[in-house]
Amino acid sequence: MLRAFLRTTAARARSRTPRSVPDDDVLLDAPDDRLAPALVAAARGDYAPAAGLLSTTRERAEWEHRDRYATRLAAFARSRAEWLDTWRATAPDDPDALLIAARLAVHRRWDSPARAELLRQLVPAVVGAAETSGPDPVPWRTALDAARGARAGHAEFERLWAQAVRRSAHHYGCHVAALQYLAASSPGAHGECLDFAETAAQDAPEDALVRALPLRAAFTCLTSTAAVRTHRRRLDAAADRAIALSAAHPAADPWTAELRNLLAYVLLRLGRRQDAAEQLRLTGPYVTSFPWERDTDDPLGHFLQARADVRAEARARAPGHPPRGRAERSAPGDH
Repeated sequence: MLRAFLRTTAARARSRTPRSVPDDDVLLDAPDDRLAPALVAAARGDYAPAAGLLSTTRERAEWEHRDRYATRLAAFARSRAEWLDTWRATAPDDPDALLIAARLAVHRRWDSPARAELLRQLVPAVVGAAETSGPDPVPWRTALDAARGARAGHAEFERLWAQAVRRSAHHYGCHVAALQYLAASSPGAHGECLDFAETAAQDAPEDALVRALPLRAAFTCLTSTAAVRTHRRRLDAAADRAIALSAAHPAADPWTAELRNLLAYVLLRLGRRQDAAEQLRLTGPYVTSFPWERDTDDPLGHFLQARADVRAEARARAPGHPPRGRAERSAPGDH
C-alpha cells in the first residue's frame, strides 16, 4: 500500500487523459489524496490525520466519502491496529474512532466459520454505537452488514434499514448492504434485486452514487446464466446508466475507480467489449480489488489480462495489426 501511495502522485500526473497506462504503472486500491496521508501516518502509529479526515467528512456530511474512508481505515487496522488502539484510549467516546472500531470488529468476525454466531453477539454493540451517531448514516451501514452476516430476520433488518434511510435516503453504502442482504436471503431473486436497485436509482439525484446501484445488482445476476438471459435488457440498461454516470467524471479519477472497474467487468461479462475498452481506458492507473477478486486470488493480474485481451481484439479489428503474446488468452470469467 505504501509503495502504491508513493507512486500515486506521479501516476496521476501522467494520466490526466489516459491512453495506454503501462502495466507497471497500474495501482491496486490506491488511496486518494485525502486518504493517503492518513494511511501513511497510521503506519507510523499516528492517528491524528485519520481523526481529522473523518471529522471533516462528518461535519460536512460527506457520507459517501466517510463510508469509503472508514472501510479503508478499518481494513488497514486489521494488520496495523496500534494507531487505532491509541486513538480509542485517548478519546474513547470519539464517534469517528467508534466507527472504525465497529467496522473492524465486523471485518474480523466475517471470515470466521462461526461468523453468524459471532456477529449475533456483536450486533447489539454495533447498533448501540449507531444509535448515538446522530444524523450519520455510515454506522448504520456497518450495522446492516453485521445483521446480514448474522443472518438477521427480515423484520430486524428492516428496522435497521429504516434507521439508515431516515438519516440519508440515498446513501450508496447502505443501499449496497440492503441489496446484498436481499441477494443472500433469496439467492434466486434476481428480479427483486433489480427492482430494488432501479427504484433507488430512479429516486436519487442525478449525481448521486446510488444511481450506480443497478450495476451492482447486475453484478449479482452474473452468477446465473439463466438470470443473464432472463434479465438481459435490464442488465444492459444498468450498464448504460453507469456509463452515463462514469462520463460525468474526469478520466483517471480515483474516486470513480471502483465504479469504472465494476462497469468494465460487467460489460465484459455481457460481451460488450468495445464499451468495456472505453471504461478500461478511463480507469487510468486505478484498479480496485472489487470486482476482479471474484474469480481469482490475483485481482490485479485478472484486470491486466482482461485489458490485454480487449486491446488485442481492438488490434485484430484494425487492418495490419494482428493480436500477439499473452493478449491472445482469455481472461478468467469472461465467458
